[in-house]
Amino acid sequence: MIARSITRKGSERETLRTVSSVDLKRYTGQWYEIARLPNRFEKNCAGEVTANYTLRDDGRINVVNRCRKTNDNWQEAEGVARVVNKSTNAQLEVRFAPSFLSFLPFVWGDYWIVDLAPDYSYAAVGDPGRKYFWILARAPQMDDATYKDILERAAAQGFDINRVVKTRQMN
Repeated sequence: MIARSITRKGSERETLRTVSSVDLKRYTGQWYEIARLPNRFEKNCAGEVTANYTLRDDGRINVVNRCRKTNDNWQEAEGVARVVNKSTNAQLEVRFAPSFLSFLPFVWGDYWIVDLAPDYSYAAVGDPGRKYFWILARAPQMDDATYKDILERAAAQGFDINRVVKTRQMN
């Protein structure tokens, strides 16, 4: 049986599929944002967007997102991620709100790994509502064929790839 969810508009949609397994030690480190669906918290980012993940002793992950703003200054956000599905490590939640608010469920955002290269050279991340989507890579540039393949797989999962914008990265 295929799992389905009801969207806000009342139509059925398959539940978002994640990768089968993530080695969090291999996943941590520096990632470059290659592309994304536009979102409110990156609206002032002009480019050079990175994410750095560090595994903590308690199993959570420290998150530092950084970008160059339109005024040429840098913006940085520090957060923490926790694993939701420990059998795959592919479903996480991320919080950028202060820790004293962590008991509130709405401060945690879904971070589901929906595509991952066998060598961990790229990843695609989204949320079950398909509102958020990112393509990440270990290098600031990605070849066109890989990029198009990731977008095709994302479209098959219900993401609106026509709205995806590439991120400006310096070489």
